[in-house]
Amino acid sequence: MLDICLLGTGGMMPLPYRFLTAMMARCEGSNLLIDCGEGTQVALKKKGWSPKPIDVICFTHYHADHISGLPGLLLTMGNAERTEPLILIGPKGLEKVVSALRTIAPELPFPLRFIELSQPREQLKIGPYLIDAYKVNHNVTCYGYTVSILRKGRFDVTRANEQQIPQRFWSRLQKGETIEHEGRTLTPDMVLGPERRGIKVAYCTDTRPVPVIAEYAREADLLICEGMYGEDGKESKAREYKHMTMYEAARLADKAQPKEMWLTHYSPSLTKPEEFMDAVRKIFPRTKAAKDGYTAELEFDSDEK
Repeated sequence: MLDICLLGTGGMMPLPYRFLTAMMARCEGSNLLIDCGEGTQVALKKKGWSPKPIDVICFTHYHADHISGLPGLLLTMGNAERTEPLILIGPKGLEKVVSALRTIAPELPFPLRFIELSQPREQLKIGPYLIDAYKVNHNVTCYGYTVSILRKGRFDVTRANEQQIPQRFWSRLQKGETIEHEGRTLTPDMVLGPERRGIKVAYCTDTRPVPVIAEYAREADLLICEGMYGEDGKESKAREYKHMTMYEAARLADKAQPKEMWLTHYSPSLTKPEEFMDAVRKIFPRTKAAKDGYTAELEFDSDEK
């Protein structure tokens, strides 16, 4: 199972009822955060989730509304007696940016490990997460992310017996272990069927609509996408500042066909995004105007169990 919480849905500046951009994922005791805007710690407290188990933080880009909450979060994690390394992922220049922010958080009891993205598309496997990063189109280098939980194929008893694999090794092979036994190398693919459909969440913000977003969001369980503007007449502003309107996001979702889309990263002027949903849902019916604290518990398809 993959738990998702949209901690903040605001763009540019925090509001009394809307924190800045951040999304948390939880799976198998490991937490992953995408972006860390001002107010992320407070949002975590409101949700009742702890920052201590965060193993990975991915940054879309380095505008302040996406990273200004990091120094305080690092200090809180340190005060919680964390000692495990924290992995930080983001566009090239990440270590320099974080080092500057750490002027006010210089001493931490855990190491930071940096992964700087430089290619248009990159894939990383960290803990239970398969992370795909892909460049989008903002006025600075910016990436979207897709977070997937893979699912192995079913154990095939017939194949195991046909290959005379001792039953005492079945469980270990099912867990992915390779075993040497009596001169043979026993591998998981000898007893497992085709990989089954996993769980996929796509996240993108601060970008113009580009085809790569729909590509990576294709048939996702959840697409979390910027919908900065909903009002009439904002299209030119979206183009100028390289953001998206709700309707542009909906057209991407219509191409990608995720199970559901949450809009996020609203302009401070957009006080009631839900008022635009009737028009947006004419393009993509499974759209929600997300609010801070929106949560989803995503599970593997029941018919695959």
